Amino acid sequence: MKPRIIARGAWAAAVLAASGAAFAADDACPNRGDLDAQFCDADRDLVADTPTDPKKLRDPSTLVFAFTPGEDPSVYEKLFRPFMAHLSQCVGKKVVFFPVQSNAAQIEAMRSGRLHIAAFSPGPVNFAVNLSGAVPFAIRGNVQGPVGMNLKMIVRTDSRYQKLDDLKGKRIAHTSPSSNSGNLAPRALFPKLGLTPDADYKVVYSGKHDQSILGVKTGDYDAAPVASDVLQHMTDRGVVGKDEFRVLYTSEMFPTDAYAYAHNLTPALQGRIKQCFFDYQVPADMAKGLGGDRFLPITYKKDWELVRTVAQASGESFTRDAFDKAAQKK
Repeated sequence: MKPRIIARGAWAAAVLAASGAAFAADDACPNRGDLDAQFCDADRDLVADTPTDPKKLRDPSTLVFAFTPGEDPSVYEKLFRPFMAHLSQCVGKKVVFFPVQSNAAQIEAMRSGRLHIAAFSPGPVNFAVNLSGAVPFAIRGNVQGPVGMNLKMIVRTDSRYQKLDDLKGKRIAHTSPSSNSGNLAPRALFPKLGLTPDADYKVVYSGKHDQSILGVKTGDYDAAPVASDVLQHMTDRGVVGKDEFRVLYTSEMFPTDAYAYAHNLTPALQGRIKQCFFDYQVPADMAKGLGGDRFLPITYKKDWELVRTVAQASGESFTRDAFDKAAQKK
C-alpha cells in the first residue's frame, strides 16, 4: 500500500531544511524527545503538544484528508466518499480527499500545514509523528478490537522456494527504508531465522507493497516481505490471484494504518474530529475494502510500541537525521 515512502535525497533534504529553518526550537520546552525542533512534548506522550499560543492554532474552513498511498488512489477516494460526506456534516466544514503519491509527500504535506487528517502506514507513522506533528488517534477495528496485519514473505507458487533458507543469494524486494512490514520488520526478524537482508540476499527497494507483490508475480523479484492487508486487498479486487503465491513466513500481528490529525488544530476541532470518527458506522463496502467496521481509539505511545521496538531492533530511528539518511538510499 505504499508508494515511495522516502523521496529522493535532494528533495527530502530541501523540504526538511526549508521547513526546519522556518521554526526555531523553543528553548522553554521541557521535553522534546525525538520530535523535530518546532514541536514540544511536555506531557511526554511522544507526540507533539497542541500549541498553547492561540496564534499558532489552526481552524481551517476546509479540511484536507489523505489515505495511505496505494496502487490506485482513485479506489480509496471512492471507498472513502461516504465517510468524507459524514465527516463534513459532522464537523460542519468542507472535507476534501487528497490523493497523495508517496508517504514522503504525505508527511511533507502535514508538516507544511496543507494536510489536516491522514491515515499513515505503520512504519511512516513514526516519521509523521516526529517530523510533521501528526497525532495518531484512531485505527480500524471490529467488535474484537483493532484490525492488524502481518508481514508475509511471499514467492510465486510455481517457484522452487519452499523455506526462507532457499532465498539465500536471491533478489528480494523490500518496499522502502521506513516501511515497517516492508523493510524494518524483515531486518529485525529475519536474522534470527537465519536470513539476513543485504548479507544473505540482495535487497531491492520496489517503492511500495503492491509493486513488490506484482514484481514477484511477474518474476522481477524472487520474493518479497509484504503487508498481509495489502495482499488481501489486491486479491479481493482481482489484481492478483489467491493461488499465485506461496507464503514462506508470517509474523506476529502489527497494527495497521493509524489515523492522525495535525497537532496544531484547535482543541475543539480535534475533539470534533475524534468524535466524528468514533461515531461513524462504517458501511459494508468500506469495511470489506479496508478491513474493520469501525474506528477505535489509540495512542501512539501505547499502540505503536511494537512498531518502534522493531525499528530500534533493526537499527532505525525516526529522527530528521534518520530521514535524511533513508532519503539517500532512494
